[in-house]
Amino acid sequence: MKKCFFGALLSIFILSNCVGCLPLLIGGAAGALGAYVVSKDTIEGDTDKPYDRLWPAVVSLARAKGTVKVEDNLKGYIDFVDASSSKVQIRLIRVTRLTTRIRISARKNHLPNLALAQDLFVRIIDEAR
Repeated sequence: MKKCFFGALLSIFILSNCVGCLPLLIGGAAGALGAYVVSKDTIEGDTDKPYDRLWPAVVSLARAKGTVKVEDNLKGYIDFVDASSSKVQIRLIRVTRLTTRIRISARKNHLPNLALAQDLFVRIIDEAR
């Protein structure tokens, strides 16, 4: 009886912890995106969109959302502060000729702002279509 109860409790615990991760594993953010990784303050993912299509989308989004502090097309780096005082860093990394890695880090008052980072990530992918 104790084994059955323990097994059922363990199953419920495992399923409840995996439900939130399912969209991340499937890559539900956008169609051209395989999957993305979430760390403490960074969203990172690979897309099959070339760098030359993503960079203009990143620049226009950064200028629309806030004040751009640093913008470097050659390094694929843009740093800006949005309207809600979050500091955002976006980095584009060329993996192959057609694959680009997007890394977005957002912090507000030295604390991670993953909701903003995820929102920007999805907007960049959608705008680069």
